[in-house]
Amino acid sequence: MLERGTRLGPYEVVALLGRGRMGEVYRARDARLGRDIAIKVLASAPDAQHLHRFEYEARAAAALSHLNILAIYDVGIHEGQPYVASELRVGGAWVRERGLRCLRMPLILPIVLGIGRWEWVPVPLGCLSP
Repeated sequence: MLERGTRLGPYEVVALLGRGRMGEVYRARDARLGRDIAIKVLASAPDAQHLHRFEYEARAAAALSHLNILAIYDVGIHEGQPYVASELRVGGAWVRERGLRCLRMPLILPIVLGIGRWEWVPVPLGCLSP
């Protein structure tokens, strides 16, 4: 777990937002642009396969532009710690109000690539994460 004040590249960790199977998500501050962002880091030292998947999913999400998908700002490795910096949107109320469910990246990518039109695939805000 990263401590408050830890720096990942140009970003300063503010607080832990959540943990998942692959990693942890933190609120962080981008002092260069004066905004809060989300930073996802891998939970443990990644092997080549996990690192490839992490980077692949970040690139895939960054290629999409939709209101329901967080914008990817940056991807990098700082002192051996891979991270993805993205738009920060906190709260599950947006998803619940619309009666939507989260779809995981491995499920959504074949759909997106198959139909070639992202706007046909309803993915709740904050559910698509690299």
